[in-house]
Amino acid sequence: VQLQASGGGLVQAGGSLRLSCAASVRTFSLFGMGWFRQAPGKEREFVAAISRSGTDTVYSDSVKGRFTISRDNAKNTVYLQMNSLEPEDTAAYYCAARQTMSQYASGRIEGYGNWGQGTLVTVSS
Repeated sequence: VQLQASGGGLVQAGGSLRLSCAASVRTFSLFGMGWFRQAPGKEREFVAAISRSGTDTVYSDSVKGRFTISRDNAKNTVYLQMNSLEPEDTAAYYCAARQTMSQYASGRIEGYGNWGQGTLVTVSS
């Protein structure tokens, strides 16, 4: 599975960005998808995940209520809508895929075997 993330950029605090991740795979609907981020000097952390069908989602406490993950299986794409951005959201954002039979979303980083190249989000104060 090849994943291509896009949509990062520089935004002021309080602003919004929408990240996209396109997957090059025939059976996109067999993969649960997730977004993770890594700030300089910090470990990669979970942001949001969505189930294969899109009916189940899970978020980290730090983004809950501000970020929304969604997917379009017809377009092999997963999105991350980020609102009310804060300087603490500054990081490289990575999309990831996990092939699974589960109908539920998962935030466990260990379960994701396919990763995109990352897109940088910078939030200025």
